[in-house]
Amino acid sequence: MFAATAIDTSSKPAFYDELARQLKALLEGERDSIANAANTSALIYQMVPDLNWAGFYFLQSDEELVLGPFQGKPACVRIAVGKGVCGTAVDLDMSMLIKDVHDFPGHIACDADSRSELVVLLRDAEGVFGVLDLDSPLPGRFDKEDQAGIEKLAAIYVAASSFED
Repeated sequence: MFAATAIDTSSKPAFYDELARQLKALLEGERDSIANAANTSALIYQMVPDLNWAGFYFLQSDEELVLGPFQGKPACVRIAVGKGVCGTAVDLDMSMLIKDVHDFPGHIACDADSRSELVVLLRDAEGVFGVLDLDSPLPGRFDKEDQAGIEKLAAIYVAASSFED
């Protein structure tokens, strides 16, 4: 049985290295993409300080992301590609680090308490198929070290999961 262990947060690179180790252990031997997304979002939500939402959106077509497993308040179910932070990340084919969502034109306020957001792409051999989205009630919560750490976690999720229909 897996049990998350507390991680020292004084060094972000060391924190994310240990979180990556724990995520690999959590997902080891499981290939189901939905189960792995659920456990990935739960581990991130439990271990990363100052979050109010952590979860997945998956492309259901070239035009729309649909909500996947998450932790936090109920969320927007559908996001058009090119809209909001998640849809813009897919449209621009890049991670998005937003220090204050109130300054982001077209931000979709699924939770009025969210102030900063980090969205990283989920990519396999076929290309982008979704995003991992983190929200915080603190403005400026995320930085480049967080982005690199969450991108590493997203890659672990993708490598551990099977996306065959």
